[in-house]
Amino acid sequence: MEIYFAPMEGLTDSVYRRGHHKYFPGVDKYYMPFISPTIHRSLTEREARELPYADTECFTAVPQLLTKNAEDFLWAAQQCADRGYKEVNLNLGCPSGTVFSKGKGSGMLRDPDSLKRFLDEIYASAPLPISLKTRLGVEDPREFETLLEIYNRYPVSLLIIHPRVRKAFYNGTVDMVQFEKALAESKNPICYNGNLCAKEDIHSFSAVHPAVGSVMLGRGLIGDPGMLSPNGTDAKTLLAFYDELLEQYTRLFGGPRNAMFRLKENWRYLLCRFENAEKLGKRLKKSTDVNEYRAITHEIILNCPMRKQLAPDW
Repeated sequence: MEIYFAPMEGLTDSVYRRGHHKYFPGVDKYYMPFISPTIHRSLTEREARELPYADTECFTAVPQLLTKNAEDFLWAAQQCADRGYKEVNLNLGCPSGTVFSKGKGSGMLRDPDSLKRFLDEIYASAPLPISLKTRLGVEDPREFETLLEIYNRYPVSLLIIHPRVRKAFYNGTVDMVQFEKALAESKNPICYNGNLCAKEDIHSFSAVHPAVGSVMLGRGLIGDPGMLSPNGTDAKTLLAFYDELLEQYTRLFGGPRNAMFRLKENWRYLLCRFENAEKLGKRLKKSTDVNEYRAITHEIILNCPMRKQLAPDW
């Protein structure tokens, strides 16, 4: 079974991907947080940085696009092809209120007819294979019956299913009933994404669903970055990884303060990997000094026992 790292806005950027690949093995593909192409037909400085030429990376990465305009999608897909990528992913799952209200991401799922017209255009002319990352719908998981009929019309290179509706965001349980219906009825290969927070979860899922050739990990892999390593996440490697991230972000952002705040987002998911770290976690959340941040994170990693696996509190 192949393992993919989910695209997580503000978390799995190019700096993080390179660092993770350097320190922790096991990921077959890294899906990039979305790029939103516009009518201006140019990549911003940040987008160009986050979309490096594929042959400059020593791992496989897949660009993700977020748009409801077929012409914008096709322009951006060509940029990806020109940079050497072999696949492009369409975001049909982002539940953000801002994204949804603009009719992008999961907002495209509320109008199946418009979605069909959009997919007609991009699959007719795209320079690269297109994978889709989708939710089950907006309000009701049964909406996915209509959506799957639409997806089955196209040569989807991979249908990545997060089995929640948009209104659930990332809360509650995933809907495995609808996922298993999709697995039985999809004409395209399926990847599962949702609530896999330990290597044992992957093994259990694979045992029940042997026909699924890939899974995608997000919050679980942020919280336990060495989950896929033979020896798991060890303190020495984790410390080296996060020290290097701080150094790289400090260089990128022109100073340590913004680098520190960037990494605090990761610690939201990482903290629950440690026992007896609640007080230190509260201090970390309030910290505004990079030296204090470094001291607290070192104390957590070196002195708080690591749980055998994540105990998510997100």
